[in-house]
Amino acid sequence: MALFSYKAKTPDGRVIDGQIEADNEASLMAKMKAQKMTVISVTKQGGLKALLNLGPKVKTADISIFCRQFSTMIAAGLPVMQALTIQCEQQEDKVFKEVLTKVRDDIAGGANLSDAMSKFPNVFNALFCNMVRAGEMSGALDKILDRLSTYLEKAEALTSKIKGAMTYPATISVIVVIVVIVLMVKVVPSFKTVFESFGGGLPPITQSLIDISEFEQKYALVEVVGIAAFIFLFGIAKRSDKGGFIIDSIILKTPIFGPLVKKTAVARFARTLGTLLSSGVGILDALDTVARSSGNRVIEKALMDTKAAVREGQPLTEPMKATGLFPPMVVQMVAVGEETGKLDEMLLRMSDFYDAEVDTAVDALMGMMEPLIMVVLCVVVGYIVIAIFVPMFSMGGLVA
Repeated sequence: MALFSYKAKTPDGRVIDGQIEADNEASLMAKMKAQKMTVISVTKQGGLKALLNLGPKVKTADISIFCRQFSTMIAAGLPVMQALTIQCEQQEDKVFKEVLTKVRDDIAGGANLSDAMSKFPNVFNALFCNMVRAGEMSGALDKILDRLSTYLEKAEALTSKIKGAMTYPATISVIVVIVVIVLMVKVVPSFKTVFESFGGGLPPITQSLIDISEFEQKYALVEVVGIAAFIFLFGIAKRSDKGGFIIDSIILKTPIFGPLVKKTAVARFARTLGTLLSSGVGILDALDTVARSSGNRVIEKALMDTKAAVREGQPLTEPMKATGLFPPMVVQMVAVGEETGKLDEMLLRMSDFYDAEVDTAVDALMGMMEPLIMVVLCVVVGYIVIAIFVPMFSMGGLVA
């Protein structure tokens, strides 16, 4: 998706501007038309800033707390303007405070809450704005905000669980690489001088260590720059449509991380769709939002294909089954939900089940990776120690 800046006229004649994410300009025009707005101008945001998705960012925890407090104020009978003013005054995050202030000013000018929030897609995503819009239309904004808070809390807990599991091995790996580079560049060369002073040939294992050390002395900086460049370019490729699709396809096919990514995607799909449907959002709009918030381009395409099939009159289960991405149990539970008219409840129950599945998968992954990391660490350290001490023992024997 791309980021567009727009200027449009509302049904009551006001001219507003903002930013919105859309596949293309035609998709943006359709969205604005659905909101009964007349587009005056549209500009696609290009360059590095748009590619890296730079913009105001706010922690999910802060948005969740805002939703909970805002919901309580609305339920207590406070007007939206007054509730937002209170939120602005007590908000400590400067970025979020500025965003809420602009939202409040837009509402003071006559805009709807959902339209004002949609100007900040990096803070209030499509799911958030759709649910707020449904809350405004149904007159149950307080309940919708409370559901949003619960959704954000559970989604953040799932994300934190996965990030926490990846932090340990990533940190250990980085430390090991740094330590090895330091040893090769600073420590091993001093031993090389000692070895050469005694004369004679070196054992093969020690010679290989010396060769690696000399290589690292020459190219360590190039390696660091190369790794940084790779990470940077990988991030850019991941955010592009074609590159992201290829990378996500590869990730889904990996033997260890693929199943974990699928379970995470199913949990997010079930919770997001269930929350949207229970909030009164239509199935087509809900599927569109779920697809864009899936976090995986392959799954996003599958859900967009599912949406197209549902628009043509097919039940949700048939196109879901055709994608081959959803487990049979998920398809069957969705079928039961459609037949009983309780699809939202079934999806939310299913999301709880898959949250537990993700927890189990993450724990199993950690249980497997910790000993693997220790083995790799022992092999690397053992190789260096043996390579250094073998010639020392030989020299000791010669001196004796």
